[in-house]
Amino acid sequence: MSNMEFAYPAFFYALILIPVMIGWYIWRGRKSTSSMTLSGFENLDERVGSSRIWLRHLLFVFRLVMVGLVVVALARPQSSNQWEQVTTEGIDIVMCMDVSGSMRAMDFRPNRLEASKNVGIEFVNARQNDRFGLVVFAGESFTQCPMTTDRAVMINFLKEIDFGIIEDGTAIGMGLATAVNRIKESHAISKVIILLTDGVNNRGDVGPLTAAEIAASYGIRVYTIGVGTQGNAPVPVQDAFGRIVTRSMPVEIDEDVLKKIAETTDGTYFRATDNHKLREIYQQIDEMEKTRLDVKQFSKKKEEYFPFLLAAMLILMIEMMLRYTIFRTIP
Repeated sequence: MSNMEFAYPAFFYALILIPVMIGWYIWRGRKSTSSMTLSGFENLDERVGSSRIWLRHLLFVFRLVMVGLVVVALARPQSSNQWEQVTTEGIDIVMCMDVSGSMRAMDFRPNRLEASKNVGIEFVNARQNDRFGLVVFAGESFTQCPMTTDRAVMINFLKEIDFGIIEDGTAIGMGLATAVNRIKESHAISKVIILLTDGVNNRGDVGPLTAAEIAASYGIRVYTIGVGTQGNAPVPVQDAFGRIVTRSMPVEIDEDVLKKIAETTDGTYFRATDNHKLREIYQQIDEMEKTRLDVKQFSKKKEEYFPFLLAAMLILMIEMMLRYTIFRTIP
């Protein structure tokens, strides 16, 4: 970006000379005219009609322009080219998502899993400089997407999450341990796991709190989200005749364990009871985990007075040439 600035702007006060010169020129012209003896209007018409007489004012205009240009040159104009060097340090985030059968509950629209996927995609799209990974768990856990800066790849893996890809159950500890294993060697300024579940740990060889302690030892912060309304939620199930029917079932979320996981890792626990609340939670996490942006500004100045000084000299030469040639005989 290029800007014009002046090293000595106080010289612009000298521009007051221009109205003084104009006043003096008018006063001198009137005095000279009043001293003339005219024999008649014909003489006056002839005098006024002479284009050379009127063009003599052009010399004074040249003088005014020259003074203005000299003042600008003395103010020392400088062009300043500025640019920025931006350095970003992103955050590594693993999304650890429950895909157990209870995530079919329709207290979210269209259900808990689809709502979580949709909000997760919005979250990934909003963060330009971070790396993402994806771990899913039910009765077991596995890495759905390794750490990547390619948001399109991460979003595609999120879209592909579905029920039945893992044996049913809720192995919260195993899911968290897998996420920790995926991110522990990261050199990012901040390492984050977003653990989303709607149940109680009932499977796996690693307990949730043990996994939380391992995460804390690696400096990993865990945000836990309990997904489910208060009380009962409609859940689609298969009846004895193979038909899908909806039944109201109690919502059971082990909030105490999720709170302890967050507390152990210096994270935060959230409870999402509907789509809107879930979106708000991800927005809060987005605000809490900001990518660091270092901006260094550089500038280079270049002297620009010479064109103004050169123009002033040229105008002075033109004025002198006209004064002593074309207008030499005009008083």
